[in-house]
Amino acid sequence: MIVITAPTGNIGRRLLSLLVEAAPAHGEELRVVVRDPARIPDAVRAAVEVVTGSHGDAATVARAFTGADAVFWLVPPDASLTPEEAYSGFTRPAARAFAAHGVGRVVGVSALGRGTPQAGRAGLVTASLAMDDLIADSGVAYRALANPSFFENLLEEVDSIREKGVFTDTVAADRPASLVAVADIAATAAGLLLDRSWTGVESVPVLGPQDLSPNDMARIMSEELGRPVRYVRESLDAMRSTMLAYGLNAAFVEGMVDMKRAKDRGLDSGVARSPQAGPATGFAQWCAQTLKPAVLAASEAADAH
Repeated sequence: MIVITAPTGNIGRRLLSLLVEAAPAHGEELRVVVRDPARIPDAVRAAVEVVTGSHGDAATVARAFTGADAVFWLVPPDASLTPEEAYSGFTRPAARAFAAHGVGRVVGVSALGRGTPQAGRAGLVTASLAMDDLIADSGVAYRALANPSFFENLLEEVDSIREKGVFTDTVAADRPASLVAVADIAATAAGLLLDRSWTGVESVPVLGPQDLSPNDMARIMSEELGRPVRYVRESLDAMRSTMLAYGLNAAFVEGMVDMKRAKDRGLDSGVARSPQAGPATGFAQWCAQTLKPAVLAASEAADAH
């Protein structure tokens, strides 16, 4: 029995699709924990057991983890909480339930940075690494998927890319860093969840095939979209002000600022690039398959109005 948390999110829905296809051949049953079962496609819902509720709730995870052999763990960051509350606070009921119900293996979504000079002052990443320690201390075998920033973050800037040819971030324009496609994270998680042979606690870096600076990304986007795209660096103060204006928790906002500052100082550069078990989608490929259709759809929607 494999339990999938956050099955309707960016990573979870891709993982669930992979597991629905592969689990029967491995003799695995699937169970999902979801607040709104209607958000799971009918065909998928017919192939899984559904536990309705939040995976941050003790009673819900007690039901979900009964008889479970493996769990996919993903915390949906809640910007109304402090970073500690959003990660370790949310995870504590599950960590107790892992031990109480004899869960053997957990695969969790985490972040790069462990062991770097920035790790202790990296805001949301520091909170995520503390969550990993909490899970590992529960006694399960644990694989923390250590991820850099996602390609998919650019989808939040589709309108800006379409209208102005601009995308923004807070890091230096010429700083190369790792990036990853969420599909690769899902595929890596699926492989680990279906493999019963591993033990112990390890971080598993999930990286794209090459490090890219924002300027590199602008060049590749320009080529793939057939229109000029440039990078504009936003200050950390401007980012903080924008987020606070949305009414987000001030401590969570500082966690975002600290994470961005740490990334600009090399937080994601602490892992030697080596062959990884899962796939590695290139940025140009992702732009062609995902970003370009999103920009074109935005253009068509704008034209319709």
